[in-house]
Amino acid sequence: MFLDFPKRYMPRSLYGRAALILLFPVVILQIVATVLFVTRFFEDVTDQMTQTVAREVALVLETGMPLMGIDIASAPDGATPPENARVWYDFSGITILRVLQAQVPQITAIDLTTAPNIKVYAMGADGPVVLEFDRLRLSASNPHQLFVNMVFFGILVSVIAILYLRNQLRPIKRLAVAAQAFGRGRHIPYSPTGATEVRAAGAAFADMRHRIERHIEQRTLMLSGVSHDLRTPLTRMRLGLSMMDDPECENLLQDVDDMQQMLDAFLDFAKGANEGAFERVDPDALIGALIADARRGGRNVTHCRPAGVGQGAVMLNPVAIKRAVDNLISNAVRYGTRAEVSVMLSEKTLRIRVEDDGPGIPDKQRSEALRPFTRLDPARTQSKGASVGLGLAIANDIARTHGGVLRLGVSEKLGGLCADIVIAR
Repeated sequence: MFLDFPKRYMPRSLYGRAALILLFPVVILQIVATVLFVTRFFEDVTDQMTQTVAREVALVLETGMPLMGIDIASAPDGATPPENARVWYDFSGITILRVLQAQVPQITAIDLTTAPNIKVYAMGADGPVVLEFDRLRLSASNPHQLFVNMVFFGILVSVIAILYLRNQLRPIKRLAVAAQAFGRGRHIPYSPTGATEVRAAGAAFADMRHRIERHIEQRTLMLSGVSHDLRTPLTRMRLGLSMMDDPECENLLQDVDDMQQMLDAFLDFAKGANEGAFERVDPDALIGALIADARRGGRNVTHCRPAGVGQGAVMLNPVAIKRAVDNLISNAVRYGTRAEVSVMLSEKTLRIRVEDDGPGIPDKQRSEALRPFTRLDPARTQSKGASVGLGLAIANDIARTHGGVLRLGVSEKLGGLCADIVIAR
């Protein structure tokens, strides 16, 4: 628990942590050097110089005659201050006050604020007197110069090191941006740069991205070819069955249509979010156009606009988002009587919600429902129409390629399934 406490206040980024690793030793070194200088060197020198002056002050008080550099005069009544005076940043003054009052008991008060001289109030042989002499006789001149130089050059070196560190970390940030964009289905130009290790990691990422893109392209082409090749015999079967007068031909025609829909579902799953390109679109207008098309197709879908919903453009793949929401709407109207779609846009997230009044999906089966080729019983049954269990899987895959997630729950408004596509802006 003791080690977990500082983790909350540690920087999250690599640049922040590297800068902390760089600055922390510099600050500690300056603090240690300052303490050692003040306690070992500066304080000892001030102590020795003050002892020498203290002996001269004692001699002046004993004889009542001034010495070279030390003037003595009678102190007017009420001129003696009640206590010693020192400015808060005068650290050597602490040693001066301590040594003078210890070596010369006659001293009643010392005023260190009257630079460049100091005044010492004491009891002489004939009464109160005031002694005045140069402050340089007690401590080194300009003692703050060491601290100023230390801080100045420490900051200068730290700034130079941080700029160099920033240049070294820039290739890592470019690699992270390219990897994040690729995870969301976008391809941005990237070439490995930087140190040898960073170049090796960048080259490995570029090679991996190329292999994945080639694999996806091959898979899509293969399934597209299979779907295209199968459409021809299905079309011939449909034409042949339509020319027959047998009553059972209607059932066979329905089976052919179901096979066609299954092929289309396989092809949509293979394409995923790879069809189309990312662009800045208005999500509410995009979903509104999709709902209008669904209503023209005979689906009972309504577009709900909650109060206080933000407006703006978001980087999306409109073709893929339409496919995902269309699959959710198809499931909603297939297993329920109506569906409601709403768009919620905030500063951080985009949420597209599809609700229905169907039987819903039990909590224990929601994670399983997102897997490809999964059909749930009795919540989702094959009797509701041709289905290969890819509708939710396609929507989930598209949500992930946008850096989001598909969440399934219970609709508080309609009582059926509530499917949310949540995408971080």
